[in-house]
Amino acid sequence: MALIGNALIVGGGVGGMCAAIQLRKLGVAVTLVEQNPSWAPDGAGITISGPTLRALRTIGVVDEVLRRGGHWDAVDVCGADGSVKVSVPVLPAIDGEGLPGAAGIMRPVLADILGHAVQAAGAEVRLGVSFSAMTPDDDGVDVQFTDGSRGRYDLVIGADGVHSAVRKLVLPAFAGPAFTGQGSWRAVVPRRRRNSTIYMGRTTKAGLNPISETECYLFVLDKREGMDFIDREQWPARLAELLAEFGGQVGEIRDALRAGALPEARLLYRPLAGHMIAGPWHRGRIVLLGDTVHATTPHLASGAGIAVEGAIVLAEELARRHSLEGALLAYAGRHYDRARLVVSASGRMGQIEREGGSLDEHTQVMRDAQEKLRAPL
Repeated sequence: MALIGNALIVGGGVGGMCAAIQLRKLGVAVTLVEQNPSWAPDGAGITISGPTLRALRTIGVVDEVLRRGGHWDAVDVCGADGSVKVSVPVLPAIDGEGLPGAAGIMRPVLADILGHAVQAAGAEVRLGVSFSAMTPDDDGVDVQFTDGSRGRYDLVIGADGVHSAVRKLVLPAFAGPAFTGQGSWRAVVPRRRRNSTIYMGRTTKAGLNPISETECYLFVLDKREGMDFIDREQWPARLAELLAEFGGQVGEIRDALRAGALPEARLLYRPLAGHMIAGPWHRGRIVLLGDTVHATTPHLASGAGIAVEGAIVLAEELARRHSLEGALLAYAGRHYDRARLVVSASGRMGQIEREGGSLDEHTQVMRDAQEKLRAPL
């Protein structure tokens, strides 16, 4: 039996939805609020690592993810001209028998799968709503919502992302995420190869990951001095400029951008920022989850994965501990090292890319981190 009777989850992203599903399995009454009225994330592709597939199997949605997405078992690391320098096998996670090494899917499709699972689990979902005030005491948290309603909860889970409002209540001194010196570009394009492919340029990294049987997404990480705003109308030309040195399919995509043959709606740009916050990740009956405490760059394709794992670990500790304080401390203690591995290894890979460093070191950092993440939770 869980330590709590009801819980409020603020944020309807991947971590928040998985927490809702896992808490419902414990019999906890769950209310999930998401300020986006359409519950729809940006339409970019997302890579799902082997450990994340294993975690999604625990959640109960992996079959649907694989059915609607694409998958692979190796990454071809190429030079800028498209020639393969090394092919890195992507092994399934330990205890992940029957699952591929990695997969990809459109983020809105993953959100749709998890959203239906949240509703099927019996959680209350309220869209277009957030909180306006929280008043915690020893026995619970009184919450006032932006629609004027109120509620009282045994536990509040802040899963509201990198710019979390809940985090300000738990860690008011935290200054916020730091810019990493890179920007991330994504574009949905036709799928040509079975494997994931990475192209290493001088200071720009590009890659192609399958997201279905017929499509993949191009991802490009470029060196930037700051988090400058780029108007959407400029995205095709700016992305084409970044791809000037590349050959192969990436070069073909560049030419399509220059010719206006790749619709702007298929593009997405975001500056990359991140942080790793030391525990504890709670104050009283308010606890943080996912990007609120460990926002990472996409180099290991594990940002969403560690949010899913965090949701699983939090639910497991709530089920096995005898005190709420003990459960929340154990959650952060057990999950911290894996989250820190993802953030730190991703950061090092980004640094190598920005500085035009060793391709061998870049590959080794990726391999070492992936092998460690294969271990069971």
